[in-house]
Amino acid sequence: MVEGLRERKKQRTRQALIEAALRLFEEKGFEETTLAEIAEQADVSTRTFFSYFASKEDVVFYDTTARLETAISAMESRRPDETVTGVLLRIIEESFEHASSYQDLTPADAALRMRLILTEPALQARALLLLFDSQLRLARGLRDAFPGLTLADAAAAVGALIGAIKLTVMATLDDEQTLEDILATAHRAAEVAISGLRTLG
Repeated sequence: MVEGLRERKKQRTRQALIEAALRLFEEKGFEETTLAEIAEQADVSTRTFFSYFASKEDVVFYDTTARLETAISAMESRRPDETVTGVLLRIIEESFEHASSYQDLTPADAALRMRLILTEPALQARALLLLFDSQLRLARGLRDAFPGLTLADAAAAVGALIGAIKLTVMATLDDEQTLEDILATAHRAAEVAISGLRTLG
């Protein structure tokens, strides 16, 4: 009982920090916002901020690890008759479903977060590092899920799919787009990429 209350309080504090950070990033700009300001907006101390996040960048990428682990699990639990493209498409669909369900953020905050990641230099740099690591792990996971697949083919498939989605969203991004607009663009890019990967099965 006490443990449950403590965990819910931690989740509320974490959520408050995320929402405060995004609000300030929109109002003041990412670089201009300080950790102390985020903590103050969330009604906690700066020390408490560091109990949840190591930096401003970490706030923006708060769910990256969890989403990657979900994708890896999806590969590990693939059905015997499921193809390479079938698994990749299922992972993408589940990712889009998570994003559109607003489990953590409002639609406006989710769209703002995506724009920040794609336009702020510091966040772009972090995103590239995370993307490289994530793609390597996904490629190895895909290879392990399909023993007949080489690591080179698995890496090419993952890179083609994720690269297509990222570049398409970046090329068409503007401040007026809603989260639904962004996800629709990403979905179309995934369809185009998947159609080109069907030679793998």
